[in-house]
Amino acid sequence: MNILVSACLLGVNCRYDGGSKFIEKIEALKDKYNLIPVCPEIFGGLPTPRDPAEIVGNRVITKNGRDVTENYKRGAEEVLRLAKFYDCKLAILKERSPSCGYGKVYDGTFSGNLKDGNGITAELLIKNGIKIIGESEIDKILIRGE
Repeated sequence: MNILVSACLLGVNCRYDGGSKFIEKIEALKDKYNLIPVCPEIFGGLPTPRDPAEIVGNRVITKNGRDVTENYKRGAEEVLRLAKFYDCKLAILKERSPSCGYGKVYDGTFSGNLKDGNGITAELLIKNGIKIIGESEIDKILIRGE
């Protein structure tokens, strides 16, 4: 089975701050599944590092006020293209991200507060029948072998 994974969770330094959020538990998945690394922000043409961004209404705005919605939409479309190419039914995405967040994302005030909702990429994948889990839910795959 092929699984999309936010590249930052695999240790790729592609986050807005130039770092990664490597999750050691993912190592246990690589022997059983084909992990397909994706970074919607990079696929959408944004640099690393980049200004932090959050969803404000139906737009994605950087902390400095730049509208990067089109970059996020383009990146989401590229991730979907890979998901279809590799016939992925599941994605493990970075929680709270304006691209990859699932269930909760930052509220657009750059204060660290969360609101209910999904990131741009997560939402597009869901609409196309792909199941999303956040990195804190990796145990579900390890235990049940989804």
